[in-house]
Order: sequence, then C-alpha cells, then structure tokens
Amino acid sequence: MTVAPAGARRALRRHPWIYRSDVREVPEKLENGAVVRVVDERGRPLGRAGWSARSKISLRFFRWEDEPVDRAFWEARLEDALERRRACGSTGPARRVVFAEGDEWPGFVVDQYGDSLAVQTLTPAAERLAPRWVEVLVERLGSRSVVARNDLKVRELEGLPRGIETWHGDPPPEPFPVVIGDHEFVVDLVGGQKTGAYLDQQENYRAAARWAATAPEPRRALDVFAGEGGFALHLSATVESVEAVETSAEAVARGVANAARNGVTNVVWTTANGFDRLNELDVEGARFDLVVLDPPAFAKNRKSVPGARRGYKEINLRALKILSPGGILVTCSCSYHLDRAMLLEIVADAAGDVGKTVELLEIRTQAADHPILVNVPETEYLKCLVMRVR
Repeated sequence: MTVAPAGARRALRRHPWIYRSDVREVPEKLENGAVVRVVDERGRPLGRAGWSARSKISLRFFRWEDEPVDRAFWEARLEDALERRRACGSTGPARRVVFAEGDEWPGFVVDQYGDSLAVQTLTPAAERLAPRWVEVLVERLGSRSVVARNDLKVRELEGLPRGIETWHGDPPPEPFPVVIGDHEFVVDLVGGQKTGAYLDQQENYRAAARWAATAPEPRRALDVFAGEGGFALHLSATVESVEAVETSAEAVARGVANAARNGVTNVVWTTANGFDRLNELDVEGARFDLVVLDPPAFAKNRKSVPGARRGYKEINLRALKILSPGGILVTCSCSYHLDRAMLLEIVADAAGDVGKTVELLEIRTQAADHPILVNVPETEYLKCLVMRVR
C-alpha cells in the first residue's frame, strides 16, 4: 500500500498512524483488518501495518521492518512488553501487560488480574489477529481465563460490534479479590469499570498517601469521584478520616465492601454528584487538609475542550476553597485533549479567583505499565498534579 509524503514522514518519525488522506492506493478487494506492506511513493518500504476501512486512521504500524508479522514476532513483542514491566517493578498481581501503541501493539489492550486476563481489541486488525495473540498470551502467562471486554463505544467507529465474551478457558470468573497498589480490591471482569478496575492510578494512590502525611494535623481528607475507593483506601492509613464521594451507588457499594475487606474503618462514603458535593461543602464552610479530584474524562474530543475546561476549573476552584492553609490538592485529568499545560493554567486561574497561592509539589502521570512514547504523544493521557495551598 502506497502512502503520500506526509504519511511517509510520519512513519519515519516512528508515529504508527497513517490517516486516510495520506493513503495513495488501496488494493482491490483488500479485506478490512488485513496486515499490509506499506511503501512510500518511490516504493521504499516503511513497514507492516493493519488496515482499517472505516476509520480516519487507516493504517496502524505493527513493525517498521519490511518483514512478516508472524507468531515469532508476536512472541518477541510480548517478551519485550513483559521485560518493560519487570524493569519498572510492575510484576502484578494486577497490571497492564499490553498498552496498545505504548507497547507498539496498536489496537490491543491486555490487563492481568492474577491468573485471569481482560483484553480489548479496538481495530479490525486487532480483531482478526486476536485468536493468535490470545494463544501467545495464554502460553506465556498460563492464564486460566481470558475475557474480551469489547463493550467500548470506540469500536463502533471501526465498524466492530460491542460485547463481552470469554475467549479462553473457564467462564468469566465471579468478582474476586486482587491487590491493586497496596490494598485488596474485588474486581469484576464482566461488570466492573474499564476492564475490571482502574490500574493506571496505582502509583498515584501511593504518592497521594505519602503527601497526605505532610499535611497539617489533624488530617481530614476528601476524595471526589472516588470510584471504588482506590485513593480513599490508600489515604486511610495516613489521615484521620476520609470522605469518599461517588455518584454511582454500585461503585459505592463496592467501595464499602473493599474498605471492609481491608479492615479500613475511617472512610465515610457519600453517594452524590461530585460537583454538587463540592458546592455543598463550600457552602457549609467545611475544611479539609487533603483533597483528591479524579474525575472521568470531561473532554472526549477537541470540540469538547472548552466545556471541559469550565468543568475542571469549577471542581478545582471549589477544592481550593475548602482546603486548609498548608493543605494538599491532588488533581487529575484523564482527558487526552486537555494537556498538562492546560490543567496547570486552569488551576492557576482557579487559585487567582479564590485569592490563594498554590505551590506545585509534583507532576505525575499514568503508572509505568502504561508506557509513554515520545514519538507518540497520544500514549500520554493521564495528568496528576500534587500541590500545596499556602
């Protein structure tokens, strides 16, 4: 398949995406999801990529060499991914084993929970190659069960159906406990959030707990958009009390159960909208020594960034108002389209509006088992800022 000069330049810079406007020739009867040989207009090889007939991103490179993508290639690619995890200390029992473009494995995500795997195939090529990939994963990791969590809306953009299936072994396991960060959580590979749990914040859970220990005593913490208690449970060891705010009653129930499983008794759950609860606490004159903001992605695309900025500013402004002097703010954004500079600007604007000085203590991102490629800025999506209010 031939690509235009702009696409070739992109490939030579090791960015794996080729857009439809840069595809010069499409072979007749090319099957959706086929792996194709890609060349520039002079016929020089650029590598091998998966073809998507419907997506604006028509090609996603699997390798840069002009060689087949056979079983031996995928076995080596998995070993590379596992070695990266070993080198950064991510050995499980809960971890991301394959992070799509971050592991140069476009369209494929694999999360490991003990002896079970949850996978996602996000492109036609990934869908076609998944049986081979699952064989390689099971053989290498000895997994008992592989569940395909393909209920993501993004699959519809690729013309793929949504659903949840068992691709290997036993039926999907009942919710079961696994250690995430420093605490035990019950994960549900079928009905849980994402692939069963949030794994990208594991290192930030620990960081928040460390910084909480530096806040003024007595330490009272607030975790807004708390999910199933990842931040709240980790904070519980270094503060006197935590209020965990979550809008989903089901997530709250799981959070309460997780706290009980870990013997945590100083977390109080509030089922409420995060925006509403922050406003109530502000009106009440409540004060906290640490606030965590970990909302869902407000900006799903570029068009939604202006509205997302308003949302992020609102929650950060309210958080700053209820923080005691010397208090810690841990504010997160998983919106790729809202970058770190924007988030810092939003917090600065909010601090100016409430007349507070804010010191940046640490800039963090997603866990190391979600590798970030400099060549592919899209691999970085999670921002986590730790700040102190003066």
